[in-house]
Amino acid sequence: MMMNSTHASYFTLAAYFDTGIVKYLYFLIVLAFYISIICANVFLIVVICMNRSLHEPMYMFLCSLFVNELYGSSGLFPFLLTQILSDIHTVSASLCFLQIFCLYSYGGVEFLTLAVMSYDRYLAICRPLQYNSLMTGNKIARLTAVIWLYPLLINLFFVAGLTFPLQLCGNIINKVYCDNYYMVRLACSDTTVNNIFGLVHMFTVIFGLILLIIYTYVRILIVCFSGSKQTRQKAVSTCTPHIASLLNFSFGCFFEIVQSRFDVQSRLPNMLRIFLSLYWLTCQPLVNPLLYGLKLSKIRHVYKNLFSGEKI
Repeated sequence: MMMNSTHASYFTLAAYFDTGIVKYLYFLIVLAFYISIICANVFLIVVICMNRSLHEPMYMFLCSLFVNELYGSSGLFPFLLTQILSDIHTVSASLCFLQIFCLYSYGGVEFLTLAVMSYDRYLAICRPLQYNSLMTGNKIARLTAVIWLYPLLINLFFVAGLTFPLQLCGNIINKVYCDNYYMVRLACSDTTVNNIFGLVHMFTVIFGLILLIIYTYVRILIVCFSGSKQTRQKAVSTCTPHIASLLNFSFGCFFEIVQSRFDVQSRLPNMLRIFLSLYWLTCQPLVNPLLYGLKLSKIRHVYKNLFSGEKI
């Protein structure tokens, strides 16, 4: 049935299936994940903010990363918890578009933050004598503003300006959360502008950031192999969490793109399909606090002082 997206009252999420009483177990598992994400990320934000020894550019960007994990998780987990217990998996049109905006802007902020953090490590390791003059407080503030404002504004335009006005032929989304790509696939009207905008954005921004990240880590590796043992140890200890976080997020996004865009989901078991679609949204907020909390020596030192009762 033809419908206008501005008049659609709800969308149906078709990826859910009847699990009977097991749904309460799923609810408890997802709730445990959400509580763990909140506790771990809030704890690290407080640790960074309350300790002067961590008031450095790298930790300021880490704080922004942890805030984004809370933002993205809040756009997903309460919604999932409600839908797991519900017998009718529908969502209002306004909430669906709001979720799309939150999840896509979360992904943009995450990727930009990781790119800026790789640039920060490049300056610290490859240009250490100029680091303090290059990474000033004003520059940190400007970079943080770009990290947040660009994804929020571009996704506001993308969702409100391009997706929302589309004429739709249905209201069934074959996922467990609202997704812009599936929304566009429902369109009866012309989606050329949406497709062109998406491709231009991918090639100019995403590929540009990937090239920046590759360049910074190639330069870091060159310095590591040509420098002293102490330089290599410092580079490895500070860059390992960044690389692991970047790979985890990139693989999650890759899985999501492949299983959605290339229509392989119909050949996958339901649970595997749901897991792959949620991986990039759930594993990053869970893994990042562990990576940075356990791998960065300064944060480990603060932990020891806190638990031993010493004054920081």
